[in-house]
Amino acid sequence: MAEYKLEVTTGGMQYAGTWDHIFVTLFGNEGQSERTELDNFGTDFTTGATGTYTMKTSSSLGKLLLVKVEKDPYFVLPEDEWYCSKIVVTTPERDVILFPCYRWISRGELVELRGGKAMKVFEDDHPMLVDHRKKELTLKKSLYQWEIADERLLHLSNFKNISELPADVRFSKSKTTEILYTKRITGIELMFKGLVGSTERWKSIEDIKKIFWSKTTKMSEYVKEHWKEDDFYGYQFLNGINPMVIKKCSELPPNFPVTEKMVKPFLEKGSSLQKEMKKGNIFLYNLKWMDGIPTRVCDGEPLHTSAGLCLFYKNPENKLMPVAIQLHQQPSEQNPIFLPSDPETDWLLAKMFIKNADFMLHQSVYHLMNTHYLAEVFTVATLRSFPVIHPLYKLLFPHLRYTLQINTMARKSIFGPTGILRINSLGHDGLTELMRRAFSEMTYSSLCLPENITARGLESIPSFYYRDDGLKLWDIISRFVKGIVEYYYPSDSEVCKDSELQEWISEIFTHGFLGNKASGCPAGFHTVEEVIKFITIVIFTASVQHAAVNSGQFDYHSWVPNGSLLLRKPPPTTKGRSSMETILETLPNVGETVSIATILWILSEQYTDVVTLGTYPEERFDEPAPKQVIKKFQAELSDFSEEIITRNSQLEVPYTYLNPAQIENSITI
Repeated sequence: MAEYKLEVTTGGMQYAGTWDHIFVTLFGNEGQSERTELDNFGTDFTTGATGTYTMKTSSSLGKLLLVKVEKDPYFVLPEDEWYCSKIVVTTPERDVILFPCYRWISRGELVELRGGKAMKVFEDDHPMLVDHRKKELTLKKSLYQWEIADERLLHLSNFKNISELPADVRFSKSKTTEILYTKRITGIELMFKGLVGSTERWKSIEDIKKIFWSKTTKMSEYVKEHWKEDDFYGYQFLNGINPMVIKKCSELPPNFPVTEKMVKPFLEKGSSLQKEMKKGNIFLYNLKWMDGIPTRVCDGEPLHTSAGLCLFYKNPENKLMPVAIQLHQQPSEQNPIFLPSDPETDWLLAKMFIKNADFMLHQSVYHLMNTHYLAEVFTVATLRSFPVIHPLYKLLFPHLRYTLQINTMARKSIFGPTGILRINSLGHDGLTELMRRAFSEMTYSSLCLPENITARGLESIPSFYYRDDGLKLWDIISRFVKGIVEYYYPSDSEVCKDSELQEWISEIFTHGFLGNKASGCPAGFHTVEEVIKFITIVIFTASVQHAAVNSGQFDYHSWVPNGSLLLRKPPPTTKGRSSMETILETLPNVGETVSIATILWILSEQYTDVVTLGTYPEERFDEPAPKQVIKKFQAELSDFSEEIITRNSQLEVPYTYLNPAQIENSITI
């Protein structure tokens, strides 16, 4: 007789346990066991517990290849899904083999688990494993399919409703419950105060501060007090929720006729615009993608937005200051250049229209398309191209957790034609066109943070904490990826002959970049170095970059005068005719304001089952080397977290969004 010891772990999340009967069959290269029920005295498979079971066979099964898991109903109880984390098998030969599962199992499902060392496709030699690998990928390709919703945008998954999602990629039940609870409580609070659906105009700036009783943060309170200040306005384009847009300006665009006389009062004494441009102290935000996009019709009238240009100056105090704003692309008498010396409300309105356009660009392009939708492309390609035993599946999947579900939900409730973001000035159709324009110019290089910073000429601008923290995290992630990839791909030849890896990048090139060679995205891999860079981009995008553009949304934009998705009146065409009353009339009404603030709270909130960057509660690697690489990665992230905390303690406005302790491992909200 041969004896196998099985340690079966049930997940720790809510509702993970089951009363159902669990059966296991072991497969080895010299035979298979009988289908055996795992049943100890007392209760089995309770949440967070590990049960130990013994299976006996007439003789050793040889090298253990697969573990088949099945679940049958307990009496006539309704469906009782079980979240199986892992099964660890100790063989008669004293080999200890990890079989990762980490998924919900329903009745009637046949789940076959592979364990042991991560294997590339050309390393599998046993016919049973080769066949299992092929069947797994065939099934995945049938489950995860591409859909072309727009010929001019990247392709996404085929799922329309979260009920269609396979168990592998669904939210935990606790997370789903928590999100629904947050929406309900927030809505009740606002409704109780009579604000939801209100079409009333704000009567004073002070009234806007009374939206929430309890929903505030230190940063949102700071924004309320400092939103009018030019230095804080400039600071936000470095460290707010959209640090992706300004560029060094060495020559003014011909359609932005700022003169020396206009800006001389705001520059260092004795200097000039030309001198400051040569010094590298002038920066530009050009909203040309917004030009000519039809706006949303509201109450029978089209809304208004700005395809403007904003010029910034880094002054001797190292503060980034707005010094000139033009609200449309083509200069004219009805399109003056606004200056800080103009009447206060004129200058405030000009800044508000730039922030309105920036917020829409942020939500549609830098948040939705460049993180959520790109991560969805990475997710679908990963699920279709790699079996769970592939080392890159083990590396990537924790950074793609929940992305399909949050995107499927968001396409309806947030970004869809009837979603909450429809109330922006451009509307759903306008945001879609904005995405198309940005996507047509998207490059592989722009997703690589070091190259992005260099291309924008922002290597040396001071107090740019997004850059400083982002580059440090890029390096930490890159070293981590290098350690894993080089362990499994010791030479370029191994990269070239991994057909699953080549299919993965081909799918991303085809469906994420639409086969556009000009984008610079590789269509295939030839070197280990190329693989390291690309996977660094994937992990960085799905964790660090998403945190940068998502986590501060409530902080900065719940206070709508600082940045609103919707402005009611057209941009000013002449100077000296505005007042604070004009600003109140321009802002969204009461109901629109609270709707925006509510969704920003939900998008910025962290939930109890958050998995932070570098945390891998799901044990997928069975070899010591990658486990050691993960430990080093975690240590570097922990050290860097301490550095950020120390720095932030000395700042008036701390930059917290890229503290590794607050960055999620994947896009889950």
